[in-house]
Amino acid sequence: MAGLGGMPIIILKDTRRDTGREAISNNIMAARAVANAVRSTLGPKGMDKLLVDSIGEVTISNDGATILKEMDVQHPAAKMLIEAAKTQDKEAGDGTTTVAILTGELLKKAEDLISQNVHPTVIVNGYRIASEKAIEILKSISMDASEKNRNILEMVSRTAITGKMAESPDSRIAAYAVDLVLNAMEIFNGKKVVDLDKANVEKKVGESVQDSEMIQGIVIDKEIVHSNMPRRIEKAKIALLSAPIEAKDTETKAEYKITSSDQIELFMEHEKQTIKAVADKVIASGANVVFCQKGIDDLAQHYLADAGILALRRVIKSDLEKLAKATGAEIITSLDELTPTDLGTADVVEEKRIGKGVLTFVTGTKNPAVTLLLRGGTQQVLDDLERSLDDAMHAVTDVVEDGKIVPGGGATEIEISIRLREFASKLKGREQLAVFKYAEAIEIIPKTLAENAGFNPIDKLVELKSAHEKEKNAGLNAYSGHIEDMYKLGVVEPIRVKLQAILSAADAATLILKVDDVLASTKKKEDEGIGGGRMGGMPGMGMGGMGGMGMPGMF
Repeated sequence: MAGLGGMPIIILKDTRRDTGREAISNNIMAARAVANAVRSTLGPKGMDKLLVDSIGEVTISNDGATILKEMDVQHPAAKMLIEAAKTQDKEAGDGTTTVAILTGELLKKAEDLISQNVHPTVIVNGYRIASEKAIEILKSISMDASEKNRNILEMVSRTAITGKMAESPDSRIAAYAVDLVLNAMEIFNGKKVVDLDKANVEKKVGESVQDSEMIQGIVIDKEIVHSNMPRRIEKAKIALLSAPIEAKDTETKAEYKITSSDQIELFMEHEKQTIKAVADKVIASGANVVFCQKGIDDLAQHYLADAGILALRRVIKSDLEKLAKATGAEIITSLDELTPTDLGTADVVEEKRIGKGVLTFVTGTKNPAVTLLLRGGTQQVLDDLERSLDDAMHAVTDVVEDGKIVPGGGATEIEISIRLREFASKLKGREQLAVFKYAEAIEIIPKTLAENAGFNPIDKLVELKSAHEKEKNAGLNAYSGHIEDMYKLGVVEPIRVKLQAILSAADAATLILKVDDVLASTKKKEDEGIGGGRMGGMPGMGMGGMGGMGMPGMF
């Protein structure tokens, strides 16, 4: 840019800039690339992805949240889509793949309109109108569901794990998810609330998923510290300690000077008496089981074993809190404060060998508690089972808290699409075009379900629309290819998953569409001086890794 005297004025130094349609097109391409990466995982016949991280750790999953989290995405527009998927996972616990696919399709349809010279602002406004109407339609086709109807909760749970390893006919993962959620449910200010932190799950490699079992109590993945301690205690009196059972270090740095063997013996005797005094505080409380968050001195272990006390050390804080709730014990921060009234109770505390490892079982607790002991042949299988269980628990939680369900199998999306078209025909102005495109975009979900199941997506889409003239709950049975009533088939989903998916996808798409100017620093880090990381006085605008905006190596 030239100044008044013909002198050039540098506004943006060492900066690559893309504006207008080129910037929008690049952003749409990046976001759609992410959406296409997870598209094949949707539905009961979805494929798995094998992810390898920088240190060679392998993850096999078709869980959208896991795949998107592991992808190394560089382009800022693609990162926006991933953030939308993360919000979906946080708010609803499921539907992350749906958000990614729907966002990608909304952007694809928007690009069609932009090529016809429809301004992005008009599209954004139309998409907002369409998403508000879609939510209204969604609520109108939902059905009530109660936590007292276990059959519906299990249907929701089974739908959430469909297409995953946990889906096998003889697997009880769906039922276990319902048990864990109902056990973690509380009434707070008149509302049903589920705290999934209270859903106890312990994993152990070995056997198969059929060998998983629900334990009436708490399971701790630790073994007893001393070989002479009892392996089973009945009528347990339990002490929970967050303080170590060992001699205290001096508060200031101390140095002992020993000049004779007698002094060594005196020093050792003093150490012994100090540790014995600490152990005696535990013994005096009347506890016969000790769970300690910190360490237990070797000598202290010996004293506790002589007193017939079963003890575990290095128990994590969350396990201590679960034990406190279940047994009624107080977590003690100083052994001087430990009294018989601080102890909790349980019928039995017992160490058992499970597979190649050892677990400690606390059963018959004062307050009812359940723990799922999850088994799997390999660590990868076990991790995928845990992800499936997590999806199922979140889905059941959504239904328990909201009390609403909608049909799956693409039925909800087809109904929204049909009604949006009717709604769009009554609109005036160019927003009508964007609402029509939104209605087309939301059909990507049933189309992808059909495609991943090996059916012709166009044929199935036509069949679904025809069936919806008579039955609004008609969806695709991905196993048979028939169009059936999803409620009767038991394919149902929480309304929260669909609701949040519509909101997240619309927000992500409109955010990307509103960007018409992309500024990226082309300066290398080693060339940057004192003002490194700035672009013409604009700190933090650098977008390293974007290459020449052609985005080679996008992930």
